[in-house]
Amino acid sequence: MDKQRVIYKDLGRVKYKDAWDYQESLLQANVKVKSFWMSRERALAKGNAVAAVIEEGIAADTTSYFLLCEHPPVYTLGKSGHIENMLISEAEMQQKGIEFYKINRGGDITFHGPEQVVGYPIIDLEKLYTDIGRYLRELEEVIILTLAEYGITGERSKGETGVWIEPGIAGKERKICAMGVRCSRWITMHGFALNVNTDLSYFDHIIPCGIVNKQVTSIEKELQHKVDMQEVKEKLQRNFENVFEVCLSTKY
Repeated sequence: MDKQRVIYKDLGRVKYKDAWDYQESLLQANVKVKSFWMSRERALAKGNAVAAVIEEGIAADTTSYFLLCEHPPVYTLGKSGHIENMLISEAEMQQKGIEFYKINRGGDITFHGPEQVVGYPIIDLEKLYTDIGRYLRELEEVIILTLAEYGITGERSKGETGVWIEPGIAGKERKICAMGVRCSRWITMHGFALNVNTDLSYFDHIIPCGIVNKQVTSIEKELQHKVDMQEVKEKLQRNFENVFEVCLSTKY
């Protein structure tokens, strides 16, 4: 059985809004494809051949993507988030050159910035399974396997999405990767943010993910030295392929 092909793109360092708009365009294109073919099947089932004529420009199938990038400093607040978890004023953000967006993913507030790898899978889950919980656990597994290659033990924390270090030791819990997704017609967007050589001082101005009294960390902080960003991306690609049993390709 052939593996599902997923288009891989490294967007480099890109403004958050530009990446968000791009994700949205890919998601909506896939939703349009799925909606058309579902409508066509219903029309054929009812014997309405005219309504089942193929619309010009409609793809035969959805296309999945795995996007990796970095962002200039930005805080994002999920649709279920609480603005009181932002501890910095708008004027201070402008002074520090930090952007802010309320967005349509799950989760609360988080930070994106340079030297942090952000992953955006635009995946048609109906080609894999229709289970958002399983999807999130497998995204976590991609990160856990990647961290293990650096000798870091990443773990899950009960009731808290993302990947943690020592989540079961009170006072030592520290989050290394945040996650938040959106799903429409089983097409995903948004994803994960893995702190690599990230400037963690930006997290001092928020209550990350709305979770109090817990720290944030990075690969650099855990190892006490910087790591190569491209190397991390390559490990993420390989582990993404293995966990989701797909084949990444740079060609359409």
